Amino acid sequence: MIKRFYAILLLLLVTITSFGQPFINDINRFKEIDKENPPHQNAILFIGSSSFTMWHDVQEQFPEHTIINRAFGGSTLEDQIRYFDDVVLPHNPKQIVIYCGENDFASNDTISANLVIQRFVKLYNLITISFPDVKISYVSMKPSPSRWHLAKKFTIGNKGIQKFLESKPNTSYISVWDEMLLDSGLPNLSFFLDDLLHMNAKGYKIWQRAILPHLIKQHKKQ
Repeated sequence: MIKRFYAILLLLLVTITSFGQPFINDINRFKEIDKENPPHQNAILFIGSSSFTMWHDVQEQFPEHTIINRAFGGSTLEDQIRYFDDVVLPHNPKQIVIYCGENDFASNDTISANLVIQRFVKLYNLITISFPDVKISYVSMKPSPSRWHLAKKFTIGNKGIQKFLESKPNTSYISVWDEMLLDSGLPNLSFFLDDLLHMNAKGYKIWQRAILPHLIKQHKKQ
């Protein structure tokens, strides 16, 4: 009975800890990877949410560059800020590519575009304080069919982040929005999986073509 009691207590503690620290399993996995394989210096760091997480062949798509993918699915810009010390600081990247923002809107109907822009600015400031010479690139929020009701907020958020980056040196804004629409202005479903949120290989090919010109050229693999 005593052993069973402690087993239940341990399970409760793990559950409570995980609830209080969302994504902690992802963060711990990153730490283990970095411990076993010390982070490559001067690589290109991809951070953000599941659209990057599920890009399993991202390194193969950019063979002339060293890519480190530290995106974790379901995350918001707030989560990127919360885990900045764990996800970004262990690395010394020459460039950081960000895809995040969709989940901020999807997680709460009251979230405004201005708030999401403010969150991005806070993340930008964290990055530049730690890595003043790093190039920062932001991939625009995509026109996810399952979140089309949020399209107006996405476009306002995209434009606000674009305007902010245009005022900063060593940055780039990477638009994927228009390339993922039909002539009718609606999302092209052929770029998405059945969940109408995440992308298939055709969708990632759009991204590969859009992102490649923005990657710094010093990152050739030796």
